[in-house]
Amino acid sequence: MVTLATTTGDGKAFISHAPGYWPDTAPELWNDWKWQLKNRVTTLEQLERHVDLSDEERSGVLLSGNKLALAVTPHFFNLIPREKNPDDPIRRQVIPRIEETWTSPYDMADPCGEDSHMPVPGLVHRYPDRVLFLVTDRCASYCRYCTRSRVVSGVGEQELHTDFEETFRYLEQHTEVRDVLLSGGDALIFSDDKIDRLLGRLRAISHIEFLRIGTRVPIFLPQRITPALCTVLQKYHPLWMSVHVNHPRELTIEVKEALERLANAGIPLGNQSVLLKGVNDDLETMRTLVHKLLMCRVRPYYIYQCDLINGSSHLRTSVAKGIEIIEGLRGHTTGYAVPQFVIDAPGGGGKVPINPGYILYHDNEKIVIRNYEGKIFEYPETGNENVQFAPQREYHDEYLYS
Repeated sequence: MVTLATTTGDGKAFISHAPGYWPDTAPELWNDWKWQLKNRVTTLEQLERHVDLSDEERSGVLLSGNKLALAVTPHFFNLIPREKNPDDPIRRQVIPRIEETWTSPYDMADPCGEDSHMPVPGLVHRYPDRVLFLVTDRCASYCRYCTRSRVVSGVGEQELHTDFEETFRYLEQHTEVRDVLLSGGDALIFSDDKIDRLLGRLRAISHIEFLRIGTRVPIFLPQRITPALCTVLQKYHPLWMSVHVNHPRELTIEVKEALERLANAGIPLGNQSVLLKGVNDDLETMRTLVHKLLMCRVRPYYIYQCDLINGSSHLRTSVAKGIEIIEGLRGHTTGYAVPQFVIDAPGGGGKVPINPGYILYHDNEKIVIRNYEGKIFEYPETGNENVQFAPQREYHDEYLYS
């Protein structure tokens, strides 16, 4: 039976759309991650064979080779409805649009300032005790808001030239580094043997305490999460993994099974979403997403305000919207389901947590706070005068009793 995505439904159910637009594909091929990579949708002709494109999308595809390549795995492409609906939250993430060529006065090629914190090619050392190791410039599919579109996919304005041996020497010499995050690109498109060698080389450095992998492969390419891969990964504990899900429809049956295999291998899983206009910038969508993530044994970790990457202005939403979503989650659902909303400060300032205003007043005698219901409470302070208090806001004691 051919199962195609539709625009109906709230995304709460776990659904499989296989084989979808590929009805004649044998199950053993469909479930082969290498077949999925070889059969990605990468051209305008392939797109138009399956879906009705808008003029904005068609123009965007024709120009995509100048900024960020088009590539969507068959698995993920099956989530896109056939009918012309450019506002569909899945297609907005992976199908190019002409708006990617628009310029905003705030846009940057390197919004997180990674290039200026790169002591050796491919290694970003921005925080005191941890580094970002860019191991490849390729992904299973390409997100149109990619923070590293300048180097990812092979068609950007820069090329990624990671020097692995120089990186290993740097890490051996810098004993303050205890945490290495593998990203890129996506390390999980490497073969099992290459992943094994890479993790083994890092684990041999005694002061590196734990390893992390940032990946969207379990969502774009769940077939890659094989028992053999999980056997390799569990050799290198403590190993953590940050996955990237933006919309509840992305959590299919296959993705849930892949995430469960990782969890069963003892890998703690966290999710990092990007707040995107028309994708997940409403409370109900985000609530559904975080609840489904917990059912997949994934802890909602971050919601990122969309970085100021070139050509992403049509996907960026207000910071106020992110605060509103956190406000609607905190206290209204389990704390495990509430991620931290952050802005990666432009130019390399690092992640800055953004929270609703729960502290109303704070001095060396008391702190005045409000809860999720808007009720106000006072808690006594210890009076330690060495503490640096936040700037005081206008506040009146009668607020406590109103």
